[in-house]
Amino acid sequence: MVPPLEHKKEPPWLCLRWPSKEAPTSGGCNLEAPLPVKALKNIGLFLLTHLQQGLLRLQDIPDARPLRVSYQKSLEKTGNNPLSPQEQGQAEQRALALALSLKKPATVLEFYSPKCTLCRSLLPTILEVESRNAAWLNIVMADVENKLWLPEVLLYDINYVPCFVLLDSTGTALDKTGTPFSRLHVLTGLSYLLESMRPTLNGVGDTNLKKS
Repeated sequence: MVPPLEHKKEPPWLCLRWPSKEAPTSGGCNLEAPLPVKALKNIGLFLLTHLQQGLLRLQDIPDARPLRVSYQKSLEKTGNNPLSPQEQGQAEQRALALALSLKKPATVLEFYSPKCTLCRSLLPTILEVESRNAAWLNIVMADVENKLWLPEVLLYDINYVPCFVLLDSTGTALDKTGTPFSRLHVLTGLSYLLESMRPTLNGVGDTNLKKS
Protein backbone atom coordinates (compact mmCIF):
# COMPACT_ATOMS: atom_id res chain seq x y z
CA MET A 1 0.00 0.00 0.00
CA VAL A 2 1.40 3.34 -1.05
CA PRO A 3 1.47 5.87 1.81
CA PRO A 4 -0.37 9.15 1.18
CA LEU A 5 1.73 12.06 0.03
CA GLU A 6 2.61 14.60 2.69
CA HIS A 7 1.75 18.14 1.69
CA LYS A 8 4.11 20.79 2.96
CA LYS A 9 2.13 23.38 4.87
CA GLU A 10 2.64 26.90 3.60
CA PRO A 11 3.32 29.53 6.25
CA PRO A 12 0.34 31.80 6.86
CA TRP A 13 0.47 35.32 5.41
CA LEU A 14 -0.83 36.80 8.64
CA CYS A 15 0.17 35.71 12.15
CA LEU A 16 -2.10 36.45 15.07
CA ARG A 17 -1.16 35.73 18.64
CA TRP A 18 -3.03 36.49 21.84
CA PRO A 19 -1.07 37.49 24.94
CA SER A 20 0.27 34.31 26.55
CA LYS A 21 3.12 33.17 28.73
CA GLU A 22 3.58 30.03 26.65
CA ALA A 23 6.55 29.73 24.36
CA PRO A 24 5.77 30.27 20.67
CA THR A 25 5.15 27.10 18.67
CA SER A 26 7.05 26.38 15.52
CA GLY A 27 4.75 26.39 12.52
CA GLY A 28 6.42 28.59 9.98
CA CYS A 29 4.89 31.69 11.54
CA ASN A 30 7.41 34.38 12.33
CA LEU A 31 6.01 36.41 15.19
CA GLU A 32 8.68 39.10 14.99
CA ALA A 33 7.19 42.31 13.67
CA PRO A 34 8.83 44.04 10.70
CA LEU A 35 10.78 47.24 11.26
CA PRO A 36 7.99 49.70 10.23
CA VAL A 37 5.58 48.00 12.64
CA LYS A 38 8.15 48.17 15.43
CA ALA A 39 8.63 51.89 14.80
CA LEU A 40 4.88 52.51 14.94
CA LYS A 41 4.66 50.46 18.12
CA ASN A 42 7.38 52.53 19.77
CA ILE A 43 5.66 55.76 18.76
CA GLY A 44 2.36 54.42 20.10
CA LEU A 45 3.93 53.52 23.44
CA PHE A 46 5.49 57.00 23.68
CA LEU A 47 2.14 58.70 22.99
CA LEU A 48 0.33 56.42 25.45
CA THR A 49 2.88 57.16 28.16
CA HIS A 50 2.64 60.91 27.51
CA LEU A 51 -1.18 60.69 27.66
CA GLN A 52 -1.06 58.82 30.96
CA GLN A 53 1.26 61.48 32.37
CA GLY A 54 -1.17 64.16 31.23
CA LEU A 55 -4.07 62.40 32.97
CA LEU A 56 -2.06 62.16 36.18
CA ARG A 57 -1.52 65.92 36.03
CA LEU A 58 -5.28 66.43 36.27
CA GLN A 59 -5.43 64.71 39.68
CA ASP A 60 -5.32 66.82 42.84
CA ILE A 61 -4.81 70.13 40.98
CA PRO A 62 -3.70 73.05 43.21
CA ASP A 63 -4.02 76.74 42.48
CA ALA A 64 -1.02 77.99 40.52
CA ARG A 65 -0.79 81.49 41.99
CA PRO A 66 -0.11 80.51 45.64
CA LEU A 67 2.62 78.21 44.34
CA ARG A 68 4.38 81.09 42.60
CA VAL A 69 3.87 83.46 45.55
CA SER A 70 5.36 80.98 48.03
CA TYR A 71 8.17 80.27 45.57
CA GLN A 72 8.94 83.98 45.33
CA LYS A 73 8.91 84.47 49.11
CA SER A 74 11.20 81.50 49.61
CA LEU A 75 13.69 82.87 47.09
CA GLU A 76 13.62 86.29 48.74
CA LYS A 77 14.25 84.86 52.23
CA THR A 78 16.60 81.95 51.69
CA GLY A 79 17.40 81.82 48.00
CA ASN A 80 16.37 78.15 48.00
CA ASN A 81 13.33 76.29 46.72
CA PRO A 82 11.48 74.50 49.58
CA LEU A 83 10.22 71.79 47.22
CA SER A 84 12.19 68.90 45.80
CA PRO A 85 12.68 68.86 42.00
CA GLN A 86 10.07 66.10 41.70
CA GLU A 87 7.53 67.98 43.82
CA GLN A 88 8.23 71.27 42.05
CA GLY A 89 7.83 69.71 38.60
CA GLN A 90 4.62 67.92 39.52
CA ALA A 91 3.15 71.07 41.07
CA GLU A 92 3.98 73.12 37.97
CA GLN A 93 2.47 70.49 35.68
CA ARG A 94 -0.72 70.35 37.74
CA ALA A 95 -0.86 74.14 37.56
CA LEU A 96 -0.71 73.92 33.75
CA ALA A 97 -3.47 71.31 33.74
CA LEU A 98 -5.60 73.59 35.90
CA ALA A 99 -4.96 76.59 33.66
CA LEU A 100 -5.96 74.68 30.52
CA SER A 101 -9.04 73.20 32.20
CA LEU A 102 -10.34 76.73 32.86
CA LYS A 103 -10.55 77.27 29.07
CA LYS A 104 -9.44 80.90 29.24
CA PRO A 105 -8.57 82.47 25.87
CA ALA A 106 -4.84 82.51 26.65
CA THR A 107 -2.35 80.61 28.78
CA VAL A 108 1.31 81.61 28.86
CA LEU A 109 3.83 78.92 29.74
CA GLU A 110 6.96 80.60 31.11
CA PHE A 111 10.10 78.50 30.82
CA TYR A 112 12.68 79.57 33.39
CA SER A 113 15.77 78.31 35.20
CA PRO A 114 16.40 78.59 38.96
CA LYS A 115 19.89 79.83 38.06
CA CYS A 116 18.53 82.64 35.86
CA THR A 117 18.66 85.99 37.67
CA LEU A 118 16.61 87.66 34.93
CA CYS A 119 13.88 85.04 35.40
CA ARG A 120 13.71 85.77 39.14
CA SER A 121 13.62 89.51 38.58
CA LEU A 122 10.65 89.14 36.23
CA LEU A 123 8.50 87.19 38.70
CA PRO A 124 6.82 90.20 40.42
CA THR A 125 6.01 91.71 37.02
CA ILE A 126 4.58 88.43 35.75
CA LEU A 127 2.33 88.13 38.81
CA GLU A 128 1.11 91.70 38.30
CA VAL A 129 0.38 91.11 34.60
CA GLU A 130 -1.61 87.97 35.37
CA SER A 131 -3.55 89.79 38.08
CA ARG A 132 -4.48 92.66 35.73
CA ASN A 133 -5.61 90.24 33.02
CA ALA A 134 -7.04 87.44 35.15
CA ALA A 135 -10.32 87.44 33.22
CA TRP A 136 -8.70 85.92 30.14
CA LEU A 137 -5.10 84.99 31.00
CA ASN A 138 -3.25 82.36 33.02
CA ILE A 139 0.53 82.25 33.42
CA VAL A 140 2.26 79.02 34.43
CA MET A 141 5.95 78.49 35.21
CA ALA A 142 8.03 75.58 33.90
CA ASP A 143 11.57 74.78 35.07
CA VAL A 144 13.64 73.82 32.01
CA GLU A 145 16.13 71.99 34.24
CA ASN A 146 13.42 69.68 35.58
CA LYS A 147 13.29 66.43 33.60
CA LEU A 148 9.50 66.29 33.98
CA TRP A 149 9.27 69.19 31.51
CA LEU A 150 11.54 67.55 28.93
CA PRO A 151 8.67 66.66 26.51
CA GLU A 152 7.51 70.29 26.45
CA VAL A 153 11.06 71.63 26.17
CA LEU A 154 11.60 69.47 23.09
CA LEU A 155 8.15 70.14 21.67
CA TYR A 156 8.47 73.94 21.83
CA ASP A 157 12.21 73.95 21.01
CA ILE A 158 13.24 75.84 24.14
CA ASN A 159 16.92 76.82 23.81
CA TYR A 160 17.00 79.84 26.13
CA VAL A 161 15.37 81.32 29.22
CA PRO A 162 13.23 83.11 29.97
CA CYS A 163 10.98 81.97 27.14
CA PHE A 164 7.23 82.54 27.06
CA VAL A 165 5.01 80.25 24.97
CA LEU A 166 1.47 81.42 24.18
CA LEU A 167 -1.23 78.73 24.23
CA ASP A 168 -4.86 79.13 23.21
CA SER A 169 -7.87 77.71 25.08
CA THR A 170 -7.28 74.27 23.56
CA GLY A 171 -3.61 74.16 24.57
CA THR A 172 -2.32 74.77 21.05
CA ALA A 173 0.91 76.78 20.89
CA LEU A 174 0.50 80.00 18.90
CA ASP A 175 3.81 81.81 19.34
CA LYS A 176 6.76 82.32 21.69
CA THR A 177 9.16 85.09 22.65
CA GLY A 178 12.59 85.35 21.07
CA THR A 179 16.09 85.23 22.49
CA PRO A 180 16.25 87.42 25.64
CA PHE A 181 18.91 90.08 25.06
CA SER A 182 17.76 92.27 27.95
CA ARG A 183 14.94 92.71 30.46
CA LEU A 184 13.28 95.35 28.28
CA HIS A 185 13.57 93.06 25.26
CA VAL A 186 11.84 90.24 27.16
CA LEU A 187 9.02 92.45 28.43
CA THR A 188 8.48 93.94 24.97
CA GLY A 189 8.32 90.48 23.42
CA LEU A 190 5.84 89.28 26.04
CA SER A 191 3.74 92.41 25.54
CA TYR A 192 3.55 91.76 21.78
CA LEU A 193 2.70 88.14 22.52
CA LEU A 194 -0.26 89.10 24.70
CA GLU A 195 -1.28 91.92 22.39
CA SER A 196 -1.83 89.35 19.65
CA MET A 197 -4.84 88.07 21.63
CA ARG A 198 -6.55 91.44 21.91
CA PRO A 199 -8.47 91.29 18.57
CA THR A 200 -10.43 88.30 19.90
CA LEU A 201 -10.88 89.91 23.31
CA ASN A 202 -12.22 93.30 22.22
CA GLY A 203 -9.51 95.15 24.11
CA VAL A 204 -10.20 93.55 27.49
CA GLY A 205 -7.31 93.69 29.98
CA ASP A 206 -4.00 95.51 30.11
CA THR A 207 -1.09 93.94 28.25
CA ASN A 208 1.26 96.93 28.42
CA LEU A 209 4.44 95.81 30.20
CA LYS A 210 6.67 98.76 29.40
CA LYS A 211 5.62 100.57 32.56
CA SER A 212 6.78 97.54 34.59
